[in-house]
Amino acid sequence: VGLEMCIRDRQSTGSIRVLSIQSHVVHGYVGNKCAVYALQTLGLDVDPINTVQFSNHTGYPSWKGEKLSPKVLLDIFQGLTSNELLSHTHVLTGYSNDPETLLAITKIVKEIKEKNPNMQYFCDPVLGDEGKLYVPETMVSIYRSDVIPLADYLFPNLTELEFLTQKKIRTQDEALQAISHLQNQGPKNVILTSILFPENPGKLIILGSSTNPPKTFKITIDRLSGHFTGTGDLFAALTLGYCVQLKNDLAIACHFAVSVLYHVIQRTKIGGSSELLLVQSRSDILNPSLRPRFEVRFWISNQA
Repeated sequence: VGLEMCIRDRQSTGSIRVLSIQSHVVHGYVGNKCAVYALQTLGLDVDPINTVQFSNHTGYPSWKGEKLSPKVLLDIFQGLTSNELLSHTHVLTGYSNDPETLLAITKIVKEIKEKNPNMQYFCDPVLGDEGKLYVPETMVSIYRSDVIPLADYLFPNLTELEFLTQKKIRTQDEALQAISHLQNQGPKNVILTSILFPENPGKLIILGSSTNPPKTFKITIDRLSGHFTGTGDLFAALTLGYCVQLKNDLAIACHFAVSVLYHVIQRTKIGGSSELLLVQSRSDILNPSLRPRFEVRFWISNQA
């Protein structure tokens, strides 16, 4: 009830507006298709810019559609600027596989931050997974030099954390050191969205750290079998939404986001769906819970 009351208060003030720059699909829930739904369910106004318009995500045998060119992306942003519509308090970005588009996104984020220095930039640096890149390698250097210094919140997976820090990560201590390295580059809030250790392959670990206030946390959950596209996009959007509702308490916001994502994946598995059953999970988004089954640990310094 407390969270729902908070959501209604946010809706009535209209003070929060998110610019979400991500991909879009007609069928399924990835990129903006899931991020916009999650954020609007939490009562936040969202202005989506779709970097691609595809029939379905690229995990299918085929897909049709088109990409938004960097020039058109900047033209759209110029339209917002010329009409004095840059009232965004948050920016959320996800997958992009074109270096020029990423540089255009960086330009947009810089201009919004110049207009509103308190704007919070949530960045999911989608680069690859399982040790491999699925974007051009030049994207990594752009993230390092241009994007990371602008970000307030960063959501890398293990592969992305290794590429961004140029560090091999085998242990929790090495992961925490890599997170600290990124925090020194700009983003004060970093979440390693998933890591598995060989000694405990049935458990998935999420590590997070914020500097204001200083807090590091670890969430350990049972690993769910299967592959579900869009989970990273949904996690970043939920974390943004709960950070707004919980006044930037990253640890609790992350716990809520993990709890909801766990419910969504379970419901999707039980339903036998190849796409996230997101609409059917609306009540979970509105009523997140701190799950006692999750092992959650907090500490002040970057020490296990």
